[in-house]
Amino acid sequence: MIPVITVDGPSGTGKGTLTALLGERLGWHCLDSGALYRVLGLAADRAGVDLEDAEGLAALAAGLELRFVERRVLLAGEDVSDLIRTEQAGMAASRAAAHGPVRTALLEWQRRMAREPGLVADGRDMGTVVFPQAPLKVFLDASPEVRAERRYKQLKEKGLDASLPDLIVDIRERDQRDRNRAVAPLRPATDAVTLDSTAMSIQEVLDRVLEEVRRVFPELVS
Repeated sequence: MIPVITVDGPSGTGKGTLTALLGERLGWHCLDSGALYRVLGLAADRAGVDLEDAEGLAALAAGLELRFVERRVLLAGEDVSDLIRTEQAGMAASRAAAHGPVRTALLEWQRRMAREPGLVADGRDMGTVVFPQAPLKVFLDASPEVRAERRYKQLKEKGLDASLPDLIVDIRERDQRDRNRAVAPLRPATDAVTLDSTAMSIQEVLDRVLEEVRRVFPELVS
C-alpha cells in the first residue's frame, strides 16, 4: 500500500502550509483537495452552472481538465492558482462540496493521487472518507477569530481589500455548512491526532506532527 498522511480541518488552520512542509520534508506528493472544489466553483461560474445544481456540478466535475504543477493549479492549461484563492472562491467551493454527487465524482480522482513514495493529503474528509485506511491522520483546528486574522493578513499582504469582521462571519458560516452537511461532514476521524493551532506557530505544529510521523513511520524521519 502507498503510505498516506491525511491533514483535515476547517479553513485557515494551516493545513495547506503543513501539508507542503511535510511533503517537502518526506519527499512525498501533496494533494490540496480544497483546490479541486475551488476550481469546480470557478468552472461552474464560467459554464453558468448553478451551485445548487448537484447533478450539473457532478457532470462538470467529472470532465475537469485539472493538473497540479509545482504548486500551481492548471485548468485546461490555464493557471488559475490565484483566481481560486479568493474568499468568493472559498465560499463557492464550500457550497459545491455539500453535494453528494459532486464528492462521488471527485473521489477516485483524489485516490489516484496516492503514488510512490507517498502522499500527504489536505482537506476536510481525507481521513474519514477518501483515505480512511491512512496510518496517520491529523486534524487541525483553531478559533474562528484567529483563522480570520490569518486570512486578513494574507489578503492585505497581497494588496487586497478585506474586512476582519466580515471574514469572521464568512468563516463561521463556512464552518456551519461544512460541519453539518449530509455527506462527508467536517469532523476528525476517530483515530486522528487532533491539534488546536490557535496559539501555535506553524513550526510548532510541524514539530508536533513530525513526532507522530516518527512514531508511525520510524524509518522516514531521523
